[in-house]
Amino acid sequence: MNEEKAYKLSFFHQYLTLWVALCIAAGIALGAAFPGVAGFLNSLAVAQVNIPVAILLFAMMFPIMVQIDFSEVVNAFKAPKPVILTLVINWAIKPFTMFFFAWFFMRVVFAPFLDPVLAGEYIAGMILLGIAPCTAMVLVWSYLARGFMGLTLVMVAINSLTMLVLYAPLGNFLLGVADLVVPFMTIFLSVLFYVGFSLAAGFFTRRHLIRNRGMDWYESVFLKHMGTISIVALLLTLVFLFMLQGSVILQNPLVVAMIAVPLIIQTITIFALGYGVSKILGLDYEDAAPVSMIGASNHFEVAIATAVTIFGVTSGAALATVVGVLIEVPIMLLLVSLCLRTRHWFPAKRYTL
Repeated sequence: MNEEKAYKLSFFHQYLTLWVALCIAAGIALGAAFPGVAGFLNSLAVAQVNIPVAILLFAMMFPIMVQIDFSEVVNAFKAPKPVILTLVINWAIKPFTMFFFAWFFMRVVFAPFLDPVLAGEYIAGMILLGIAPCTAMVLVWSYLARGFMGLTLVMVAINSLTMLVLYAPLGNFLLGVADLVVPFMTIFLSVLFYVGFSLAAGFFTRRHLIRNRGMDWYESVFLKHMGTISIVALLLTLVFLFMLQGSVILQNPLVVAMIAVPLIIQTITIFALGYGVSKILGLDYEDAAPVSMIGASNHFEVAIATAVTIFGVTSGAALATVVGVLIEVPIMLLLVSLCLRTRHWFPAKRYTL
């Protein structure tokens, strides 16, 4: 199959930013119109992991997982540079740049306009985002950018395990709160629901269908609409998330804008760092795209759950994590577009698949 034809975006995908904006607006409107329903849906959680969100994210992730040739994962370890680069950016650089940008804008630039206590909570929420590298949505961004899904999957697994070890210590260090408690089950169930189930289901579904129906049927029939299903699930997830958190955004529009500034700068900075260093190291585009995407995006589900658990649902920390969702989707879509337009900056893929 011709590569350009295979990856040609449909009308639906070309205007994805517009659909995202409409879904965010719809979610906020529904949350304002039916606050009781939003409150009930928000209560459907296990260890602060919202079950409806987990189901929607499964619907978003499964169509991507079934398109991955899991034998490619082995190839990711044949070239360790992108794996090492991703770990360094996510854990040695990203948390500290987020801390700096949060502190600089909340304590210096916007300090005259903010209550000091709330400013501290906003910083805390942004830090919780900064120490949570993406382990779910990045699969969507990498897929749309035509990145190497084997590498993306490997880094999702590594970051998921690393979060269990480093999330709480980094939170304690950067927040400077000795008694900060990040519930183990919140992180564990988030990773399990958002990645583990869809990964296992995708692997076994792919293996079973190819074995029984053949590769031709699998690619031409079963996978035909998988990409669209994943994007529709993403849009429904946005409607749901903003239905739950929309009232907070409506009540604090100027504060939302102030929080968005350092988050946007952080996202672009980390992406540029990953993309630039990938270029210097001579990585293939298929590796450079996911390396940059993983660092730029955040595991906002864990950040929101942790902020709500520690600081409360109406806290400034919770608001900051929700703003993270608000800015991440459109910014990451723009970065996906940038990646696709700059593929020629990188050498052709050298893996033998």
